[in-house]
Amino acid sequence: MEIRLIDEKHAADINIPNEPFPLRGRMAVTYDGKRWIHAEQLLPPEQAAEMTFPDENYDFHQMKDYIFIGAYEGEICVGLAILTPMLNPCLFLYDLKVVRRMRRKGIGRQLVQAAYRYAAAKGYAGLYTVGQDNNLNACLFYLACGFEIGGLDTKIYEKTKQAGKNDIIFYLHG
Repeated sequence: MEIRLIDEKHAADINIPNEPFPLRGRMAVTYDGKRWIHAEQLLPPEQAAEMTFPDENYDFHQMKDYIFIGAYEGEICVGLAILTPMLNPCLFLYDLKVVRRMRRKGIGRQLVQAAYRYAAAKGYAGLYTVGQDNNLNACLFYLACGFEIGGLDTKIYEKTKQAGKNDIIFYLHG
């Protein structure tokens, strides 16, 4: 597996399709005044489902402030991390995905590590990202990669089709 920056020559690689991921529970997050506490709330097996995000159709040339990192098996891009600066001392991990057949092989973790190294080399304090509270696997993945919970956005999905969900904000500092 080779992890590398995606350049203009490989611009099409930033559009690997989104594939289903399991919805098997929710991460409940509370703040006790000093630290964030999380708990897993698992669904009964008969309520577990899958979800697929719509494909983004990213345009490499329109996304000039973004950094694209790809995971390559030979010449095939099988994983993607997209970073962008925000008004924050950390780089924002805008998207992270691995094709379904290559999941659970450490590729996502390698992409996070490469993104962190890139952020540190550019003088950022680290990375931050968000995970929907109903995407329990993603939330647990970020924690396993060393991210810490730094906040909870309970308003982001109000008045949308996704009402009732929350975004958990995760930070990875050195």
